Amino acid sequence: MRIGVVSDTHLNSRSTALPAALVRGLQGVDCILHAGDWIDESIVALFESIAPVDGVAGNNDGVEIIRRFGKRKVLALGGFRIGLVHGDGGRSTPETAFQSFCDTHGHSTVDVVIFGHSHIPFLERRGGTLLFNPGSAADKRRQPQYSYGIIELTDRIEATHFYYADRS
Repeated sequence: MRIGVVSDTHLNSRSTALPAALVRGLQGVDCILHAGDWIDESIVALFESIAPVDGVAGNNDGVEIIRRFGKRKVLALGGFRIGLVHGDGGRSTPETAFQSFCDTHGHSTVDVVIFGHSHIPFLERRGGTLLFNPGSAADKRRQPQYSYGIIELTDRIEATHFYYADRS
């Protein structure tokens, strides 16, 4: 299974297209997971024109997106448990995201934690759990390039960041 991973698009209802490099990079994915800060519910349709979409709401999303997606979820995909959360609300975004899917003993309850919020691409393995932030595909802030991710689920989990400089 091949999953496109995006977060922090920060696009509004006047946005009529996703960045061309992102659209090209997401071709052929089985689904797209969005880790919040869509900003406008109309953006969901832009992603749905590429592949089936699921996601969560971020700290900048309105009530429509919160109702539609919720703020945290666990998905069973390709034989793995994938935790999806925005990651806001703590001092360290990766730690906040990781702790969102830990039991009372501090052990992860998922195989992958996908998160956003910081706009900073992040990839780390903690024990048996992969933490993955795709960065931002349309609002890079202080990052040198825009980014998104692809997660491949086979008998194991592989995650890769993809970068581009031009948002058009």
